[in-house]
Amino acid sequence: MIKFENLSKKFGDKLAVDNINLEVRPGEIMGFLGPNGAGKTTTVKLSTGMLIPTSGKAMVAGFDISKEPIEVKKRIGYVPETGALFESLSAWEYLELMTELHHMDRSLAQRKIDEFLTIFGLADEKDHHLSSFSKGMKQKVLLAAAFLHNPEVLFLDEPLNGLDANTALIIKELLKKMAAQGKTIMFCSHILEVVERICTRIAIIHSGRIVADGSPAEILRETSKPTLEEAFAKLTGGHDIAASTDEILQALERV
Repeated sequence: MIKFENLSKKFGDKLAVDNINLEVRPGEIMGFLGPNGAGKTTTVKLSTGMLIPTSGKAMVAGFDISKEPIEVKKRIGYVPETGALFESLSAWEYLELMTELHHMDRSLAQRKIDEFLTIFGLADEKDHHLSSFSKGMKQKVLLAAAFLHNPEVLFLDEPLNGLDANTALIIKELLKKMAAQGKTIMFCSHILEVVERICTRIAIIHSGRIVADGSPAEILRETSKPTLEEAFAKLTGGHDIAASTDEILQALERV
C-alpha cells in the first residue's frame, strides 16, 4: 500500500508537490502521469526516502517513510528515472551487492541473480564492468536489482527507457502478474499507450497537484476525450496539437 496524506514539498519558493492525497492499494498498477516538471519524480523520491517532505506524510507498506525509512526500504523496489550504477563493478557484483543490502540468503541470491541475468540476456556479460554496458543493458540491471528481493511495493520511474521490444514486453507482463499477486505498483511514464494498456488506475499530476484520479475509462469519460493522450492534454493545459505543429513548420520554413 502507498498512501499520501497532505504531502507537500517546497524547493525555495517553488511548491513542487502541493498537498496531495492519494492511495494505491495492493493489486493495483497506478499510472502516475504528468508533464515535465509537474512533480512526478519528486513525489516518487518523497516516497522512497530520497527527499524529506516539507509537510504531510508518505506511508509505504504501512510505515511512515520519514519516521521509519529502513523499514520502508526493506519492502520496496525502485527504478529511478536516471539510474546511477557503480560502474566499476560487474553486473554480477552489482546485483550481489544489492542482495547483500537486503540480507538475502546467499545461495538463493546467487540463484536469482543467475536467473535474472539469463532472462534479460546478460548472462554472457555478467563479468563485464557496467561502464561498458549500453543504456538498455544498464536499465536491465536496474530492473533486476529492483525485483530480486521480491518487494511488496514497486516504484518505477520510466522503467522501459532504453529497453529492446522483447524485454519491454517481458516487463509489462511481469508487472501484471506481480499486481495479480498483490504487489502495489506505481508506474511513471510518458508512454501513454503503455500506461493505458497495463495500468488499472491513473493519477495525473499538474503543477504539483492531482488533477485526475481514476481508471483509464473513467478519465476518458470525465474529459469527454477519445484517447488518453487527448485527455492528458486537456487536463494539463496542453497546446492544440495541430496548431503547435503548424507553428513549428512555419518556424522551420522562415528564412
